[in-house]
Amino acid sequence: MMLRVSDALVTLVTLYCVVNGTVGVYGMSMFAAQTSPPDPCYDENGHPRRCIPDFVNAAFGKEVRASSTCGKTPSRYCVVTEKGDERHRNCHTCDASDPKKYHPPAYLTDLNNPHNLTCWQSDNYIQYPQNVTLTLSLGKKFEVTYVSLQFCSPRPESMAIFKSMDYGKSWVPFQYYSTQCRKMYNKPSKATITKQNEQEAICTDSHTDMHPLSGGLIAFSTLDGRPSAHDFDNSPVLQDWVTATDIKVTFSRLHTFGDENEDESELARDSYFYAVSDLQVGGRCKCNGHASRCVKDRDGNLVCECKHNTAGPECDRCKPFHYDRPWQRATAREANECVGRSNFLFLHHFWKARSLRREHITKDISLIFRRVYNLFEMS
Repeated sequence: MMLRVSDALVTLVTLYCVVNGTVGVYGMSMFAAQTSPPDPCYDENGHPRRCIPDFVNAAFGKEVRASSTCGKTPSRYCVVTEKGDERHRNCHTCDASDPKKYHPPAYLTDLNNPHNLTCWQSDNYIQYPQNVTLTLSLGKKFEVTYVSLQFCSPRPESMAIFKSMDYGKSWVPFQYYSTQCRKMYNKPSKATITKQNEQEAICTDSHTDMHPLSGGLIAFSTLDGRPSAHDFDNSPVLQDWVTATDIKVTFSRLHTFGDENEDESELARDSYFYAVSDLQVGGRCKCNGHASRCVKDRDGNLVCECKHNTAGPECDRCKPFHYDRPWQRATAREANECVGRSNFLFLHHFWKARSLRREHITKDISLIFRRVYNLFEMS
């Protein structure tokens, strides 16, 4: 008799849970709900909130196109070292037919191991007005935080970083480096950045020293010194400024010791080349605050996994039938979810069905209560 009473009570508890939402409308138990990972695009109450993909080195493993790479025909190059006032040259061979002696562009974006550096290297003595370019496609729009290069050779005397927002069709200058900004790039040195020119590349003579002869770093921060950086969410100008699909680095002029025209000029010229061990582009897949990750679509293209009823490679538009509010980028304060009548229709039908369900369940509960009461009376 008590077993039957217990079964009846369990049934009552289960029905109570259904009515009050502990067991969801899709049949998911409260235990299953606990094990499913939370969606960063929604809070614990299911309300939409801004979400962003992880910060990554967007260059890692990507192909880099170099306008010049040593070794197409075996060639000598010499590494310069200094000890006090003495300068020494250790000469080697660059040879594309020998993997141990080759310095391909793939070494720019491979795993950077400081104990076993791999370096891309250009041909020798490509001097101004000729230049050497490195071009990197990111595969989709990214919001770039920094671009950095670590050198195996001395850093360039003049160098420029460009970005493209249309997959390499057009290029916009990002940053210039030179000891002679006006002569090389027709730019003043260290111009002041104001709100009126936040989307403009400047030229600086920092990071242009020849020393160290190896291991030097050039790092460009896209928002450093930009007045509206503290209010990035509300600055369409800076949001556009940091957006890039491709990055191009142009080495414009080599540093030299001034010995390239001396008696041993051939040996000296073999010492002048560009060599880079690591190219990084730090940033996030651009999803406008409406996705927490990027995935590959059926064609292998990188796209945002859009939430908040948004669509598009960058979640840059509303899904069909969700146009009741204009699309907006999500911010820390507002998720700016796209809404439409379909939402309201869905909720209307959902609550109508749930109301009918409650009505039927309430009748069932009343019947079970009467049966339980009769069972107690009989016992």
